[in-house]
Amino acid sequence: MTVSAGVVAVQGDVSEHAEAIRRAAAEHGLDAEVTEIRRSGLVPDCDILLLPGGESTAISRLLAREGIDEEVKAHVDAGKPMLATCAGLIVSSNDANDDRVQTLDLVDATVDRNAFGRQKDSFEAPLDVDGLDEPFPAVFIRAPLVAEVGEDVDVLADWEGNPVAIRDGPVVGTSFHPELTNDSRMHDLAFFQNEEASF
Repeated sequence: MTVSAGVVAVQGDVSEHAEAIRRAAAEHGLDAEVTEIRRSGLVPDCDILLLPGGESTAISRLLAREGIDEEVKAHVDAGKPMLATCAGLIVSSNDANDDRVQTLDLVDATVDRNAFGRQKDSFEAPLDVDGLDEPFPAVFIRAPLVAEVGEDVDVLADWEGNPVAIRDGPVVGTSFHPELTNDSRMHDLAFFQNEEASF
């Protein structure tokens, strides 16, 4: 069986995410056909969707300009799984604490941009994540901080008391970059262990 996966690619390199999706799918005996999304009209055909990192103000502006933003909202409204990482989490939130970011209001959370510092403050840490048997090697690069979450949001992992992986319905959001390791378990958790997935 083939799963149709979309990786929003309006900014940055997304090949690592594509490979992680393929590895996670293969663990379930599935093939993943990955499409890089840079224009409208492609998201509706996707079973799963990934909104990666980059620069959150640029991503939100490009999503709106290309008409992809409304398609992403419809994807989530339909209960289809989505993984939003780093800047993708910022854009997916309902409050980015920055008026320059046009948020999608898909995740009931307030997210502070670059809360963990600048590029030089990047680090890797083993995270205990709900749903994973062993710690995940999380890579934080100019990572956002989840400052507040709504009552229906599940905190999947925290670092020093701050949520860094959350789930709101079909959306899993991470402050870190799960694609920068050879460990595809976060992609598996978001997509192939999602109770709402219909494939």
